[in-house]
Amino acid sequence: MPNPRVFDIRGRSLKLDSAEDVSPLLEGHDPTIIEEIYLGGNTIGVDASKAFAAFIDKIQGLRIADLSNIFIGRLITEIPQSLEALCTSLIPKTTLIEIDLNDNAFGERSVDPLLPLFAENTHFQILRLNNNGLGPAAGVRVANALRDSARRSKALGQRSNLRVVICGRNRLENGSASAFADAFAEHGTLEEVRMPQNGIWMAGIRELARGLSKCANLQYLDLQDNTFTDDTPEGHSAVKAWADTLVHLPSLATLNLSDCVLSHDGEVPSILETLAMGSNLKLVDLQLQNNNLDAKSVELLANSISTHLSGLKRLDLQANDADEEDEQYDMIREALSERGGRLIVTEDDEEEEKATLAAQEEEEEEEKEEETSTPTADKEADDLANLLENIRIK
Repeated sequence: MPNPRVFDIRGRSLKLDSAEDVSPLLEGHDPTIIEEIYLGGNTIGVDASKAFAAFIDKIQGLRIADLSNIFIGRLITEIPQSLEALCTSLIPKTTLIEIDLNDNAFGERSVDPLLPLFAENTHFQILRLNNNGLGPAAGVRVANALRDSARRSKALGQRSNLRVVICGRNRLENGSASAFADAFAEHGTLEEVRMPQNGIWMAGIRELARGLSKCANLQYLDLQDNTFTDDTPEGHSAVKAWADTLVHLPSLATLNLSDCVLSHDGEVPSILETLAMGSNLKLVDLQLQNNNLDAKSVELLANSISTHLSGLKRLDLQANDADEEDEQYDMIREALSERGGRLIVTEDDEEEEKATLAAQEEEEEEEKEEETSTPTADKEADDLANLLENIRIK
């Protein structure tokens, strides 16, 4: 039976152009009890967006708004009008927790309708803004709106509610890194930040270190496929900045710095030296794929795996420069295995991990099915026992 608190048309590949297209989908749904709305995976035109916005206007307890991937095939002239209708309807929602705008090709030309929502609604905790083609100029405007939201909360004497920002694959580059750093520092509440594949180089990476150093509760950080070093005199300044910042992030559990050129000529990155000295004792998952790390870096990790990295359970060192047969890998693998963890060095290791995770997911699904069926079986057994008891009494 469908959940009456959820409106969900995800992934149906519907082409919705008008209010008439939307009306049949809304039939039977009571907006006064809706808490989650999922529109992703359909293509929605201007009039259809206005119809959904009118429905959202009537929702008082909205918690999740999924507007991901809803403009495929739409003209650039349509998208801003659709966004304005949908985003405006979300601004007054005081119960809103999550906004998902992933996989919409906004670019700079369509970003303006997002800004009032980001600046004025101080209640949402999770922002998913991945793969939107923002570019640095639009990135600055988004970041400034988020900064304004933090200032609005402070003016009201309230702590910011923002906890998660996912903004990868957006070509943010160095040009918007400083603005995002200012926004993160202004909030100071971030627990999860994912900004992979944004073409950010050393100057921008330094700025992000500055901003996120103010987020002491940060638990998950993903900066994969941005660049931390080059061969200039300032080439290692970003690595040094992050080595200094890590000590301010005691809650960090996941750190993804794969494909970040942490080492340019085989030198041991100061980030690893800081981790090896115990800067982040809660670290569980460390991803360092493809960073030019040689045997010296692997040895450093091996020597600290049982001391200052004693909580680590997953370490990814694929595609680095150390020999895959190096005995230091064996030391790391054994230590992680003893605590139920895993070292990933080869593609075979990765495939084995995927197979293990798939088996675990299948087992969990089976357990859920058993839990669902057990109450019925128990009730049938109880009913039978009661029937037999009544027969004995008679």
